[in-house]
Amino acid sequence: MKKLKLIILYLLLATALAAAAISAGAWYWAERPVDLAADRVNYVIEPGSRPRAIARTMNQAGIQVNPDAFALLARLTGLDKQLQAGAYEAVQGDGPRVLLERMANGDMTQTRLTLVEGWTYKRIRQALRDDPKVKQTLEGVSDEELLERLGASSSSTEGLFFPDTYVFAPGTSDFDVLRRAYHAQHQLLERLWNERDPDLPLQTPYEALILASIVEKETGHSNDRSRVAGVFVNRLRLGMPLQTDPTVIYGMGDAYQGRIRKKDLTTDTPWNTYTRNGLPPTPIASPGRAALLAVLHPEEHKFLYFVSRGDGTSEFSPNLAAHNRAVAKYILGRRN
Repeated sequence: MKKLKLIILYLLLATALAAAAISAGAWYWAERPVDLAADRVNYVIEPGSRPRAIARTMNQAGIQVNPDAFALLARLTGLDKQLQAGAYEAVQGDGPRVLLERMANGDMTQTRLTLVEGWTYKRIRQALRDDPKVKQTLEGVSDEELLERLGASSSSTEGLFFPDTYVFAPGTSDFDVLRRAYHAQHQLLERLWNERDPDLPLQTPYEALILASIVEKETGHSNDRSRVAGVFVNRLRLGMPLQTDPTVIYGMGDAYQGRIRKKDLTTDTPWNTYTRNGLPPTPIASPGRAALLAVLHPEEHKFLYFVSRGDGTSEFSPNLAAHNRAVAKYILGRRN
C-alpha cells in the first residue's frame, strides 16, 4: 500500500513539474522578443480576423510568430475576443504577449496627410495616390459615383474637401480620408453660412464656396483676404464681371503652362470671368476657413480693382483710372 502511495506521489510530482515546465516554457515564449525583418514592422489587421489569421498576417509582414501558439496564448489570456482591427507596429523587443495586448488595447499606429488650402481636387487625389500608407480604392471610380457615395448634391467634386491635416491609421482608404474632408467642409460651410453678414449677393452656401475658392487663389497676404473678398462682392452687386485670372487658369486646364496670354482672357470657358458675368459654375480649388470667413464677412469699402504689388500684398483702387496707374507702377514698372 505504501509503495502504491509512493508511486502516486511520484506521478503527481512529475505531473506538477511537467506543468511547471510547460508554464515556464509558455511564459518564456510569450515574453521572448519575436524575430523581425526590420527594426520596425508595420502590419494591418482586417476586421473579423481571428488570432491564427492575425499571426499569419504578421508572418507575411516579417514578424515571426507561431500561429498555433499565438492563438492558444490569445485564448488563455482572454484577449482573443478583444483584438481590434487596424494598423499596428511591431518593434524590436516585442514579445507575443506585448503584441497581443497592443492589439487588444487598440494601440494603433497613425500617420498624417496635409491637404493644402488652394489645392484643386486633382491635386488632392494625387496626394492620396502618392501616400504609400493610404489604401487605394478609388481607381476607376468616377466623380459622379464618388459624389453619390458621399451623399453630395453638387455636380462637381471641386472645393468640397476641407484643407487640413488628417491623422489616420496606415491602411485607411482614400475614400475614408476624402469622406472626412468632405464632412469637415460641409459642416463648416453650413455653420459659417448661418452666421454670414446680411445682404450679401450670394444666394446659397455653394455660391459662397465658389467665391471663397477664388479669394483663396487670389490672396497672397492674409491681411488682404477680407478686402479682396469685398472687391468681388462689390462687383457682384454692380453686375460687373469678376475678371480674375485664377478662374481663367482653371478653365484652361492642362493648356495652362504658367502664363496667361491676351487671347486666353478672351477665349470663353464656363470659368472665364472676363467673358462671363457672375460666379463660375463650380469652385476652382479648396478654400480654407479664413477664405470662407472673408467671403461671408467681407470688408466694406468702395474698391473695385486690385493688383499685386509683387511682395504678396495688393494695391486696391476704387476706379479704373486709379487701377491703371497702379498697374503701371507695380506691373509695367517691374517689366522695364
